[in-house]
Amino acid sequence: MFIYLCKKIAIPGNVRLRCISWNKDEGFIACGGEDGLLKVLKLETQSDEAKIKGLAAPSNLSMNQTLEGHSGSVQVVTWNEQYHKLTTSDQNGLIIVWIIYKGAWYEEMINNRNKSVVRSMSWNADGQKICIVYEDGAVIVGSVDGNRIWGKDLKGTHLCHVAWSSDSKVLLFGMANGEIHIYDSNGNFIVKMKLSCLVNLTGTFRIAGIHWYHGTEGYVEPDCPCLAICYENGRCQIMRDENDHNPVLIDTGMNVVCIQWNHCGSVLALAGSLKGTSPDKDVNVVQFYTPFGEHLRTLKVPGKQISALSWEGGGLKIALAVDSYIYFANIRPDYKWGYCSNTVVYAYTRPDRPEYCVIFWDTKNNEKYVKYVKSLISITTYGDFCVLATKADEDQPQYVLVLCNSIGTPLDPKYIDIGPLFVTMTRTHVIAASKEAFYIWQYRVAKKLTAMEINQVARTRKEGRERIYHIDDTPSGSGDGHLDYSKAVEGTRDPICAITASDKILLVGRESGTIHRYSLPNVGIIQKYTLNCRAHQLSLNCNSSRVAIIDLSGVLTFFDLDARVTSSTGQQVIGEQLKLERRDVWDMKWAKDNPDLFAVMEKTRMYVFRNLDPEEPIQTSGYICNFEDLEIKSVLLDEILKNPERPNKDYIINFEIRSLRDSRALIEEVGIEESSQFIEDNPHPRLWRLLAEAALQKLDLQTAEQAFVRCKDYQGIKFVKRLGNLQSESMKQAEVAAYFGRFEEAERMYLDMDRRDLAIGLRMKLGDWFRVLQLLKTGSGDSDDALLEQAHNAIGDYFADRQKWLNAVQYYVQGRNQERLAECYYMLEDYQGLENLANSLPENNKLLPDIAHMFVRVGMCEQAVSAFLKCNRPKDAVDTCVHLNQWNKAVELAKNHNMKEIGSLLARYATHLLEKNKILDAIELYRKANYFFEAAKLMFKIADEEAKKRTKPLRVKKLYVLSALLMEQCHEQMQNAQRGKVKGSETASALAGLLEEDVLSSTNRFADNAWRGAEAYHFFILAQRQLYKGSVDAALKTALHLRDYEDIIPAVEIYSLLAVCACANRAFDTCSKAFVKLESLETLSQEQRQQYEDLALEIFARHCPKNNKKTDLDDVLESGDGKLPVCVATGDPILEYRFWMCSVCKHCMKAKERSNYNFCPLCHCSA
Repeated sequence: MFIYLCKKIAIPGNVRLRCISWNKDEGFIACGGEDGLLKVLKLETQSDEAKIKGLAAPSNLSMNQTLEGHSGSVQVVTWNEQYHKLTTSDQNGLIIVWIIYKGAWYEEMINNRNKSVVRSMSWNADGQKICIVYEDGAVIVGSVDGNRIWGKDLKGTHLCHVAWSSDSKVLLFGMANGEIHIYDSNGNFIVKMKLSCLVNLTGTFRIAGIHWYHGTEGYVEPDCPCLAICYENGRCQIMRDENDHNPVLIDTGMNVVCIQWNHCGSVLALAGSLKGTSPDKDVNVVQFYTPFGEHLRTLKVPGKQISALSWEGGGLKIALAVDSYIYFANIRPDYKWGYCSNTVVYAYTRPDRPEYCVIFWDTKNNEKYVKYVKSLISITTYGDFCVLATKADEDQPQYVLVLCNSIGTPLDPKYIDIGPLFVTMTRTHVIAASKEAFYIWQYRVAKKLTAMEINQVARTRKEGRERIYHIDDTPSGSGDGHLDYSKAVEGTRDPICAITASDKILLVGRESGTIHRYSLPNVGIIQKYTLNCRAHQLSLNCNSSRVAIIDLSGVLTFFDLDARVTSSTGQQVIGEQLKLERRDVWDMKWAKDNPDLFAVMEKTRMYVFRNLDPEEPIQTSGYICNFEDLEIKSVLLDEILKNPERPNKDYIINFEIRSLRDSRALIEEVGIEESSQFIEDNPHPRLWRLLAEAALQKLDLQTAEQAFVRCKDYQGIKFVKRLGNLQSESMKQAEVAAYFGRFEEAERMYLDMDRRDLAIGLRMKLGDWFRVLQLLKTGSGDSDDALLEQAHNAIGDYFADRQKWLNAVQYYVQGRNQERLAECYYMLEDYQGLENLANSLPENNKLLPDIAHMFVRVGMCEQAVSAFLKCNRPKDAVDTCVHLNQWNKAVELAKNHNMKEIGSLLARYATHLLEKNKILDAIELYRKANYFFEAAKLMFKIADEEAKKRTKPLRVKKLYVLSALLMEQCHEQMQNAQRGKVKGSETASALAGLLEEDVLSSTNRFADNAWRGAEAYHFFILAQRQLYKGSVDAALKTALHLRDYEDIIPAVEIYSLLAVCACANRAFDTCSKAFVKLESLETLSQEQRQQYEDLALEIFARHCPKNNKKTDLDDVLESGDGKLPVCVATGDPILEYRFWMCSVCKHCMKAKERSNYNFCPLCHCSA
């Protein structure tokens, strides 16, 4: 930062000032002094000088009101910005609260304790409470409306200072003996503060000031020190909070009277005096420090004694109360900013985020890109790129250099182990320096590299791209600076204080005044120069022949690096200090295209120098971005950072230097010939271009061509040649108008010449397709169809780029652009339109696959399949069906197109379903795909599991029936397949089908007799129904069949049912056999077996175990001559020759029972 005194206001009557306070929001300055003096002033910039913005704009007092009310010396003034109040106090203890009404200040409240004097007053962060401390130890906390919240008398203490914490939960009280006590917001003592800055000192020291920055504008770093405490002896400590045991310690070496933070807590100002050379001659100074104790600047102030200071709200001015004067100093902050390819990059802090907000503002298009960067140290720019230097991690001493483009996209980060206090950049290198060492990184940017080139870049990255050198080393340039960070930790007696570089050389300035010159890109030391000052900023001109040096006190000097001079000892020395010296300089910039041109910022004036001779100054306070083509681009960063989120183009100012202004005036007033002579004497490409353009306007083609040759503008030369070939003057004028961007005028000229084709051509070059369409439609002749189509498509593109798809569709339809039309329909979700488009396209059109994929993305299977088939891609159609779970469609397509891989697809999908335990879904999948055998296998598995669970028998029967039906379908499918294969007799095909079924049955138990499970549960249910109905004889016959199904129904259930049926039918022999079987079952427990035995004993004790009824049927059944078919309706064996057989399950039913059923009792198929 740079600071200089800029204004002085005298207080009438030479009344000595005691205190001063600047309202941060509204700009009022309150100053109090002896004899009850209290004034409120306001500095405002003059509105008639609106052309000059920022600090450079002249300012006058818009308010100068003396407030009457105090009789004694006014000692404390403090603002409440939130509620627009001023609180003042004098030596008699009188407190007055002032408010503004209709542009003037009036008393609102008065308070006088009449016991003691007020030493300090402080409003809390939100302006709701004020804490007032009296010298005798009394403390009062009051509300903004004048009510007392609490009061306390701290007996035995003398108070002199008070400060609130940012959250208003803590109060600090400074005692007259130098102690600081910490209290909570209700006045309860917590602890005494540890004062590290007074260690090793004895005695009592008075406190000069306590100021706690409340974080209203954010912090420069997370966990940044913000509580400053300073003593009159110059010892100061800056703490992170009231309990910080490791504060930043500063010994200013001066007598301090007042301290204050700036608006964002980045600079602490301490006002006081230094001991002068003579005993009675003290020098008033203001010292400026960072929150980390780093000294920034010292400002000397005239006068006998400085008594107070206060910052302006934006941190760009500071007011100092000295004797009976108010001095104002302007501050030029060291903003973190840069300029690359029309983009201003700047950083600021926000209260709601711990990081820096970095904005990349494209001044050409007025677009901005925002990045949030943690612990930002600096921003450095060159060409199209910028480097952000940041701290990598708060815990580790590692740093990052991030190379970004002009919209903030990180291209390449580099981690380094030295603190980048100084960073500079050239077209190929980034150089970062700490106080002891400098690091060089040769950066590369991939501009449209091929894959092979990218690999080559990656391979060469490690060798020689990064090097580090200690400042005391003497590198030879032979690649001896490998990446060895151990060099960086070695100390040096003469630290680095500034660096700069060009494509050819690197200059490193040291605190002793020595400058080292190194060659680039091979770093070798060439020369050491000795200066008379310590450099703060170095800058090389465009051909690296001269360097500009700005020292800490703002003195600008120049050094010629290549001049050979003879020293006083008679030796020849390289390098010469130039005679020019300028004071109060805070910024300078060399021209990019002239080694003798440079611009300098002195206070609020910009000087342009040519060959060390200054032109007349320009009033401005802008930071110089760029100096090129005799034009200086400057940015008013102060104004931008007042509202950083909305930068305004008005804050970018372009200045033309005098030779450009003079040339322009000469051309306008005198003419081309005389002007060309002046430009000949002061040659510059920009001036020749100016002359060429003026000659073109007057159609002086010869002069224009010569001027274009002089400024090496090949396009300009070609344009003049083309003009020379044109016969018509009006045609030439139209071409010149187009060349200078006056397109409306050029078009009008073309149309006046009846050259509509040229007007259309001009608009096409400009991309103004709306106008092209207008011109095509308004023409008298037939308009060119191809051009019309092109125009419609271009307008469609215009709307599509802005996502106005509906408008785009209309133009694409007219332009017959089917590809973009499909895209628009898709974005509009107009799938009917997309389907119609697909139907209208010819077969095998290249657009069909894209449309099909669009349908796939939204799950429209039918349309996608149709599109794929139309472009002869059945494989993709099948894949789509599989993807969208349309398996039946997939199988159908695979069959129609003789595709083999459908089986593997089905297996894969079924496995997926089974993994998720979706067995029924897998069965349905196999069934739809005609894989009946796999479906039947799974269904049998479910039926078996349900049977084991002892579920309702009817449910189990249904599952077995479904399994059997699937097996029947499987058999039928095999027989049909064999019929297709064997073209011979039916006998042969049937035999082949049976052979295949035989293979199946040998591999699976259920394949042999698929209906066994269904039969078992059918008879099990039927027997019980008959028993409950009272048909005990029929129930017994049916139950007897169950003996064949012990592998399906548990034996205990079969024989229990049989025993019950036999007992009910009084067939005790059968009942006895059933009990014998039950008692011999191994699956029963001892207890269950005992129960069966007891029950058998009870039955057979009463009834003899023999059958009383014996029928013919029993004889037939017992003879076992052959297996009789069983009626599924009654359970009886069928003895008749005529019976009914189900066409599906092949089970039989007695003919007389047929009339009672519409469906087969077993498989439930239609009878």
